Amino acid sequence: SLGGEGGGPAPVRCPDIAVIMIGANDVTHRMPPAKSVRLLADAVRALRAAGCEVVVGTCPDLGTIEPVYQPLRWVARRLSRQLAAAQTIAVVEHGGRTVSLGDLLGPEFAAHPTELFGPDNYHPSAEGYMTAAMAILPTLCAALGLWPEEEQPDPARREGFWPVAQAAAKAAAEGGTEVAAARGPWAQLFRRRRRRLPADPTSATLSG
Repeated sequence: SLGGEGGGPAPVRCPDIAVIMIGANDVTHRMPPAKSVRLLADAVRALRAAGCEVVVGTCPDLGTIEPVYQPLRWVARRLSRQLAAAQTIAVVEHGGRTVSLGDLLGPEFAAHPTELFGPDNYHPSAEGYMTAAMAILPTLCAALGLWPEEEQPDPARREGFWPVAQAAAKAAAEGGTEVAAARGPWAQLFRRRRRRLPADPTSATLSG
């Protein structure tokens, strides 16, 4: 309905969760990192204020893109990791969660470039975006309380509580790392195990 009581606008219901996936344009288009991070922080702040959970896939590692050659590949990797770390700090400070895409998808994209990259060999194809979405799925489920079991930090996997800045740096260096807000200046770092969707779409849980 377009109208509420008395003919006024109907109230807009905030979604339960919002997923924000950062692309490479903030690096390749030379947007100042401070502006990029500020815009992301503003969006997360507004969503959290409305009661919405937020999961952000931070800037991917541009060093994994085939058309980028050395020494630009090294520069792109450094810039993208620095931006991912700054984005992580901003998101966590406003109560969101991040997943570092980093080089997590690099081997899969390298092994199946024609399927996972689009025609320009730079942007992902539909299958590529689905692969990235699957990397974020465990954190999304955890934020909604839908993960099959309660996971505890595993020290053997270098999970646990870290100062926010240290957790952000560790996440930027290792793709697939989740960072969530904890108390005070601390953040919780997880390396959740990726899982496949069940073959039976009616199944209520994810299979290992």
